[in-house]
Amino acid sequence: MDLEFTPEEAEFRQRARDWLAAHVPSRPLPSLETAEGFTAHRAWERELAADRWSVVSWPEEYGGQGVDIVKWLVFEEEYCAAGAPGRVSQNGINLLAPTLFDFGTEEQRARVLPAMATGEVIWAQAWSEPESGSDLASLRSTARRTEGGWLISGQKTWSSRAAFADRAFGLFRSGPGEPHGTGADRPAKPHHGLTYLMFPLDADGVTVRPVGRLDGKPAFAELFLDDVFVPDEDVIGEPGQGWRIAMSTTGNERGLTLRSPGRFLAAADRLVRQWRTRTDTAAPTDQTVPADTELRDRVADAVIGARAYELFTWANASRFAAGETIGAESSLNKVFWSEYDIALHETALDLLGPDGELLDGSPADGPDWTEGYVFSLAGPIYAGTNEIQRDIIAERLLGLPKGRR
Repeated sequence: MDLEFTPEEAEFRQRARDWLAAHVPSRPLPSLETAEGFTAHRAWERELAADRWSVVSWPEEYGGQGVDIVKWLVFEEEYCAAGAPGRVSQNGINLLAPTLFDFGTEEQRARVLPAMATGEVIWAQAWSEPESGSDLASLRSTARRTEGGWLISGQKTWSSRAAFADRAFGLFRSGPGEPHGTGADRPAKPHHGLTYLMFPLDADGVTVRPVGRLDGKPAFAELFLDDVFVPDEDVIGEPGQGWRIAMSTTGNERGLTLRSPGRFLAAADRLVRQWRTRTDTAAPTDQTVPADTELRDRVADAVIGARAYELFTWANASRFAAGETIGAESSLNKVFWSEYDIALHETALDLLGPDGELLDGSPADGPDWTEGYVFSLAGPIYAGTNEIQRDIIAERLLGLPKGRR
């Protein structure tokens, strides 16, 4: 693993830094989990796309710059360091797009990717169902063959971005029987007979019901599907092979694309600045140092954790560049960053003290940390619960026997 950047990579970093300095909004955009914020973030996606910064690693024909994984990681680092807005297109860009590159047709890529890059079409993730969350293979929503396509029916829940998004992607049971059927009606394995489909959220038969959180923001929605027609052109890969394709998507979600190290490097840097400015004891030098050494050690742990995650990511990037894949090792990645994120935010809130309880009218470093902490608590749940990820690690990486531990 070579950690030295080439002159070309350094030039790319500076070009990204300069563009971000000139374009990142001076004030934070409204939350993308509100109607106003969603519109503002969609406009930001258009601004990024106008200069080919929205999807830098994609081929130029789809709106990207065609850069390699090293430059993508460099851009992510600069993007987070600049305090740029969250990506409302994240589901499409980070999850659906890699799947289309690997399994989609040329026609699908040409039709779907450019509008995704510009934010013209925002995608929702429609995986989970009632009683089928981490056990995704137990899903019950169906896809039934009809002339020219499929009729999908069922219910999806916790669909991220679905409250305001345009289209969605997910798995549907197209094979014989139900996952918990009996006898001849039961598939050999529950993950057989699944088909990966894309569908519009404004189609006949689709009902979108936002799921409000305690803060009133509809970050998710339930989808009720009643014989929604999906043409054959919106099937990704071969019918019945959806599980294999979906595992590629979840690998991207648990691996590099969902949480690049730039996010945590920037957060750790902010944490250090907060530690230096929010003090309770003045030192005899120009610097002030908090007397609480336990908190100081936690800040140091956060910095170390961000750096460790960065180095782990660069090691994986080197493997990708050599043509390797990480497979089940993506579960290690997911467990680490999700639990690290919580610890980092807890440290920040402890440094804030009572101000950490405030949302309106609190100091500049308060609201962002507070909202970030609330969001971080979901990390061990989405992209496959950490309990499931530990099972994967135990069975597939350590070779331990299956079963409850």
